[in-house]
Amino acid sequence: MNTRAKRLILPVGGALLASTVVGVSMSATAQAAPDRKSATLAASTDAKAIAGNWNAKKLQSAKSYLEDSTAAGRLKSSATKAAADGKAGSIAPSGQTSRTAGKSKNVNLPTTVGKVFFEVDGKPYWCSGSAIQSKYHNLVATAGHCVYDTDKNKPVQNFVFIPGYYQGKAPWGIYVGAKVHTHYDFDVYEDYDKDYAFVNVYNGIKQTGEKEVVKSEYEKHKGFKYTVDKAISQKEYEEGVDKYGVNGPYWKRLSDPTVETVGKPADAEKYLEDYIKDGRNGVKLAAVEVTEATYAKAPKGLENNAQYERKTVKLPISQEEYKSLLVQKGDGKFLGKLEADKDKNGNEIAWFKTQYFVKKWVKTTVKELYFRSHYYVKTFTDAGRLGDNVAEQGFAWNQKLYQKAYAFGYPTAPHLDGNKPYSGQTMKWCYNKMYPAPAVSSYKVQEQVALKCAFTPGASGGPLLLQYKNAKRTGYINGVVSLTLDTDGNRRYDRITTPYFDGETYGIYKYAANLWTGKLGS
Repeated sequence: MNTRAKRLILPVGGALLASTVVGVSMSATAQAAPDRKSATLAASTDAKAIAGNWNAKKLQSAKSYLEDSTAAGRLKSSATKAAADGKAGSIAPSGQTSRTAGKSKNVNLPTTVGKVFFEVDGKPYWCSGSAIQSKYHNLVATAGHCVYDTDKNKPVQNFVFIPGYYQGKAPWGIYVGAKVHTHYDFDVYEDYDKDYAFVNVYNGIKQTGEKEVVKSEYEKHKGFKYTVDKAISQKEYEEGVDKYGVNGPYWKRLSDPTVETVGKPADAEKYLEDYIKDGRNGVKLAAVEVTEATYAKAPKGLENNAQYERKTVKLPISQEEYKSLLVQKGDGKFLGKLEADKDKNGNEIAWFKTQYFVKKWVKTTVKELYFRSHYYVKTFTDAGRLGDNVAEQGFAWNQKLYQKAYAFGYPTAPHLDGNKPYSGQTMKWCYNKMYPAPAVSSYKVQEQVALKCAFTPGASGGPLLLQYKNAKRTGYINGVVSLTLDTDGNRRYDRITTPYFDGETYGIYKYAANLWTGKLGS
């Protein structure tokens, strides 16, 4: 699979030069029917759970997606050059932001740009992306390899776009990916000449708070939720069980869940109440955590204390706890059952643990621990459409080469010689001419476009903009960062590349730009 990434978008300031772009209306017809591949990323009913899963801690732990997005050596020009397949055209920017600036010697960074976050093999990663003009103001442009896993031949999981992302914050909300559209040649042949993607997103989701609720309300809640188990005293436990019963939020277990049990004492029937409460002759009945198989075989008679039902405890957990418990289960330290709910596309969206408890006769020296489960739900609000909250960049295709363009991204990796000039924490920009890129056989690249730029890997999916207006922070997307190259073999990156946006690109864009994603599910 390939990789790459971008980062956040902090407004800075600046003035830019422009190039000539031919204007065409959104209703213009593409020169040829595009080889489009579309796939569903998430159902609307899963959007809130996916957004809630990307909490600040997880966002900050995500890594830039740097797998297979570079090439180095004395790269030569391709024998095949990028060329237009019809008339040049463009779609103007829309929803221009009011966050404008006057004349400046600096570059005002675009507020449309942000990070796309996603998961591959359960691990969180990020690339860059940008809001782009669309009928329903719900479209993001990024690199194909930041959306589609070519190793597994399926889209990445739990994809979201966060415009203006900064240090775990989402000032304009989190936009969950609904549909992704790529070129057939990238999807099927991993051809990086078509390494671009357009993603329709649902309305933004903003977290408004969280509250503790009772267990019944918690179980009915369909959004993001979690539990916290707090240690309590034996007295608090007994009072809680008296009030709420054995199926309430109060529970206990042995300090050592793997403790060996002893046989039932001969006079257990006669002194059962004492055995349960305080124990006699060094033996008492206690709750022991066991495996599901042991639980299923446990007797229901006096050996298992007929006064108490066998109990299972199933609780939702975070993905991080799920992964941790998987390791513990492999080591035999977790005896319960782990499950992950998936949406209709096979993406994991919720995680659960189930623990099994039975009553067994144990030595009175084994300590019992007491707990109360607290139930929390997160509340969210509909933040509205992406394009209504931030500006939308325009789109241009079949443009002449050698025009100057700005590239925006979050370079983060070191150069091949180990020098690391960028942190990946702030957005950077390059400005130069776009010209035919070198051939890169490992990525099937023959017709990409290059821009001289000292970016290191970390800017995948970031936009290349023609006619960028510094005061309005908008221009025309005419490419997305695909590869980072060291073209002369000196172990320093010196070029970034993008697929050439032609009539086929426009056809895919046009389809995505006219697609409604529907309302957020409850």
